[in-house]
Amino acid sequence: MAVAASPHHFPFKKVLVGTVGTTMEWYDFGVYGFFAAIIGKQFFPATDELSSTIAAFGAFAAGFLARPFGALLFGQLADRKGRGFALTASVMLMALPTFIISILPTYEMIGPAAGVMLVMCRILQGLSVGGEHTTSIVFLVEHASPRHKCLAGSFAPFGASAGILLGSAVGAILTRILSQDQLESWGWRLPQAVGLLLAVVGLWIRKHNQEPATQKSTVVESPLAMAFKKHKALVLKVFLLNVMPAIGFYTIFVYLVTYLQEVEHLQASRALEINTISMVGLLFLIPCFGWLADKIGPLRMMWTSTLGILLFSYPLFTLMHHHDAWVDLLAEFAFVVLLVPFMASSPAGLCTMLPVQVRCTVLSVGFNLSMGLLGGTTPLVVEYMRKSTHMDMTPAFYLIGGAVVTIFGLLLYREDRESAAEMAAIPPGDNLI
Repeated sequence: MAVAASPHHFPFKKVLVGTVGTTMEWYDFGVYGFFAAIIGKQFFPATDELSSTIAAFGAFAAGFLARPFGALLFGQLADRKGRGFALTASVMLMALPTFIISILPTYEMIGPAAGVMLVMCRILQGLSVGGEHTTSIVFLVEHASPRHKCLAGSFAPFGASAGILLGSAVGAILTRILSQDQLESWGWRLPQAVGLLLAVVGLWIRKHNQEPATQKSTVVESPLAMAFKKHKALVLKVFLLNVMPAIGFYTIFVYLVTYLQEVEHLQASRALEINTISMVGLLFLIPCFGWLADKIGPLRMMWTSTLGILLFSYPLFTLMHHHDAWVDLLAEFAFVVLLVPFMASSPAGLCTMLPVQVRCTVLSVGFNLSMGLLGGTTPLVVEYMRKSTHMDMTPAFYLIGGAVVTIFGLLLYREDRESAAEMAAIPPGDNLI
């Protein structure tokens, strides 16, 4: 029998277990985007800088395109073997490509094989992230008391943002203390070595927070088969709801680092500093809005955030054209305030519309399809569109389009009352290994 969660209990240990791996994986995944231009030169040399940068963002996108396949694998593992089992497995999978990238020979050393190996490592990282993030969401929300679902769930994007913030901070430090030649020859490898250390720490924490094995899953049919036979509409709704945050996050916190350098002509160190400061604000605000979502409901928060992005994306990108670093920081922080309510409230909001037997599978597939097809390709698509059209406002139009799609998802949103009631108790089968 499931054990009911105390209405006043906040699962601090569960939050640590669910967040640490997400932080590590998103550090590894995000740090690549911050060094895309340098990596492009090392693995995809070309006669012009644009071609190598686009090729590097293509490898970035390849990792995201692998996320739906990771979702299929780890979603089923989580629904059958338990949430914690899938979380531990995903960290182990991330550690291998992280190590390989840190020692990978460049194009100058082994030719085109270097680029192929880099893309393969990015695909493995994508498989891992595809399983980690959504499983962490379900793990955190299910183990929270009814009055803390949104707050607990907000620590999944908190962990992801902390990982990307750490990557941004490491990038800012390295660009300050190393010369450009040092960064291009060996400095870009240091963040990967830090990622490997984080993987070891994540595995240690999850290994030393084991729980006794409980009741195994009673699901007979494959969760994946159930998801596509009986719950296709739910997969579509999850996909639509995550279009705006997918495009928004990777425009604001990954692509803008390149945008500020190429359009606003800021130094790389200054662009990374602006990104780092904005993400510090993001980390502070996520649990605040998670707490607020528990008070007023996640749906209201998601509507507020989506309409904010729809209405203010163009004015904020216009503001950036003042070519002043402080104004750029103000504009990016305004984007943070607009995006955070959705990030903080959607984990619990999505879980309450999904049945427990296929919750991880449906959430993983729908979420990672939007992130893989739209989020991960955002830097590549926006860079290409901006260069080909000579329109610096292209990122704003892309954000507005994403908000329009997510509005359709919000109009279709329906909370499953039975699923919400199931989450008032901790479900069985969630041993960590």
